[in-house]
Amino acid sequence: MCAPERRPPLSARAQRGLSIIELMVGIVVSLLVALAAAGSATVFTASQRQGMGSGGAMVNAGTALAALKNDASAAGLGFFGDSRYLCSRLNLSLGASMVTDGSAFAPVRITTEAGGDRVDVVYATQVASGTNVLLAAATAGGSAALKSLLPAQLGDAVLLAPPTPGDPCVVRSVTAITPSTPTSPQLLNFDGPGQHNQVLFTTPVTYAEKSRATLLGALRWSRYRLDGTNLLLERPLEGASAVLARNVIGFRAEYGISAAAAGSTTLDSWQAASGAFAAVDATTLPRVRALRIGLVTRSPQREKPNAAGQCEASSAKPQLFGATVEPDVTDWQCYRYRPVELVVPLRNLVWGVKA
Repeated sequence: MCAPERRPPLSARAQRGLSIIELMVGIVVSLLVALAAAGSATVFTASQRQGMGSGGAMVNAGTALAALKNDASAAGLGFFGDSRYLCSRLNLSLGASMVTDGSAFAPVRITTEAGGDRVDVVYATQVASGTNVLLAAATAGGSAALKSLLPAQLGDAVLLAPPTPGDPCVVRSVTAITPSTPTSPQLLNFDGPGQHNQVLFTTPVTYAEKSRATLLGALRWSRYRLDGTNLLLERPLEGASAVLARNVIGFRAEYGISAAAAGSTTLDSWQAASGAFAAVDATTLPRVRALRIGLVTRSPQREKPNAAGQCEASSAKPQLFGATVEPDVTDWQCYRYRPVELVVPLRNLVWGVKA
């Protein structure tokens, strides 16, 4: 007879560890879990990049339009008075450089370029620029005797405008101030090395008595345009520029115009910078009531095609103002696009010509 098999105590069996089969099963299960987690992490990371790219493009577009709105809403401040547009032409210098020499001038202008529209806005930074005062005596631009007090300080820019539109306005910098007395008017001097005093124009003007003087404070000129797919903000007077938004494939603007030349605050239609409005002037500018501005941004992250190898991120090309914007990539269906539009009332133009 065989002796009965003796089994080791339970404590001894627990100390033997895992069998090779159990170990292999554990390793396989761990590998499967790791592979599943890695795949999920890859998909999540790609989705996160796409979401961040689309969200970042939207934030950039919103920031750019907010900056443009602030500039455009101030356009024209300082260039209107007595319910009329004061300056259809302008003499302007900066240091020793000529900026405009009697050229046609408008404080808001849309220019059609090959890469998209360009928007220029010019305005004064001084709140008092909404009003102007009369000259007490004729001047050739070297000084200005005023019939009313102008709260100017040294270095401020002052606009001299003729009594009737036609001759150029001129921008001068204050270099000295003689206060008024009971028998003499306030006198502003523009001699010396002021910012806007150092150039002789080929179209000088003698401003007769009862011409207008407006306190500009500082003259601000902002330009928005596309450089490739970068939306730039340029300051031509300062020689500075900055990128406001990237991956912008479309930038367009239109004038909101009134059927009446003046005296009306209605907006009747939208007009591109073409035809009679290709270059706004003393006739067309008083009809402008607002700007409509739009841009299209493209997501920086290309999305993967489907199982059939076809991209499904976009099924149609983006549009602005009812017109198609051509993408800057051939595989445009693999990207997402975000059109954004903004309407900016031009209050200085509206109230500047309102009777």
